[in-house]
Amino acid sequence: MKGVSIYMHTEFLKGIIFFKDLPDHIISALSSKVKTAAYKKGEYIFHESDEAKAIFFVKSGIVKIKKINPQGKELIVCIKRAGDIFAEASLFCEPGSIYPGTAQTLSDAEVAFLLTSDLEEVISINPELSIEMIRFMGTQLRSFTSILRDIALLDVYGKTVKTIERLAREFGSKTTSGVKIELPLSIQELSNIIGSTRESVSRVLSKLKEQDLVTIDEKNIIINNWCDFCQMFIETADY
Repeated sequence: MKGVSIYMHTEFLKGIIFFKDLPDHIISALSSKVKTAAYKKGEYIFHESDEAKAIFFVKSGIVKIKKINPQGKELIVCIKRAGDIFAEASLFCEPGSIYPGTAQTLSDAEVAFLLTSDLEEVISINPELSIEMIRFMGTQLRSFTSILRDIALLDVYGKTVKTIERLAREFGSKTTSGVKIELPLSIQELSNIIGSTRESVSRVLSKLKEQDLVTIDEKNIIINNWCDFCQMFIETADY
């Protein structure tokens, strides 16, 4: 069974962009160190007060990374799905550093993880891997900067439209009804992504429905006409 497990980990790691071009013997060495854990919907993988010791990979399900202020208000920083990486900021941190956010599942999920010490050892002797890691972190930084810009400069209508557009690009699929965001979210969860109140976001969604731009199918948002929706964003963006 252990051999089967290592083989499955090897195949999984080969699908991760950082590892796909590494020699087989290095992938095999890493595979022997991979651990997996299963979580029910709503369970925590780690808290931002925990010591950062590992980097994680989503095998199945959906995971949100969030920040919580002293008053308990939640801001969802990003959402990860199968094949995505999170807590990569744990790499090359000072001893005793903590995770930059809290990871919680939005659905039943299975994650794989590697201790940062194990991965750092491989990175130190494989310059190509370190370049890929730096490139990935740069992309993540640009994404977070864009999100922070939207939160700071757009009104709630603009932030809501922009967030729906971004989620559609990341999680959308074309259907006969339009572009469906394959990510069931409550109004509160959507508000926590946008960085606004539930009441304000609810009013914006009602307006978008009145304009026939979106439809809400249970907890899934459907953009009825993608071109019209993107044009609305252009018209509301004021920076």
